[in-house]
Amino acid sequence: MRRMIARIMVFGLLVSFLVGGFCLNLYAAGETMYNKYNIHAQRDKKGLLKSSYANYTDPGAGHVTIPPNSKLTITPWKRFFKNYGFYYELPDGQRGVFEVHEKRLGISVDEYEELILSPQPVSLKGFSAIDLKGIKKGKAYKGMTKKGVMTALGYPAAHETPSLDDNQWKYWRNRFRTVVVEFNSKGRVVNVRY
Repeated sequence: MRRMIARIMVFGLLVSFLVGGFCLNLYAAGETMYNKYNIHAQRDKKGLLKSSYANYTDPGAGHVTIPPNSKLTITPWKRFFKNYGFYYELPDGQRGVFEVHEKRLGISVDEYEELILSPQPVSLKGFSAIDLKGIKKGKAYKGMTKKGVMTALGYPAAHETPSLDDNQWKYWRNRFRTVVVEFNSKGRVVNVRY
């Protein structure tokens, strides 16, 4: 009888692994963190917010912008025993998943989380009026600083913007279209190309 139960359990795990991807930690109790930058998300038909390292700053219907310093309960997202990013839950109960592609970013999920999340709220003091407008709207405007653009659009994906010192940052608007933000030598936006 024990052998039969053990075989059934092994078979069940194998089927879960092959069919469902063997997800771990789905919305288990997690760590409280705050986002440093806007998180651009798209609500799916089931109400789940889907976010990505690619930012998707204008994905279309269901677009939601989660403002900086939102309190997030973070839980690792693992499939096939590999980190894929993290789940998050907002205080109002909205839930989301944030995809992180380690190979394209050239860093681990944990390192990426350190770039975009903080254990305490971050200060938004010192931003200009145009920076604050862009952060509130989730858009890049002429005259914004690099820090303002990053806070408004998210941390630029390394596979499109290899260095933050570059005067051209490329963001994904959705899976098929991009937006390029051009800066002058002083780090101010001079052009936004769609």
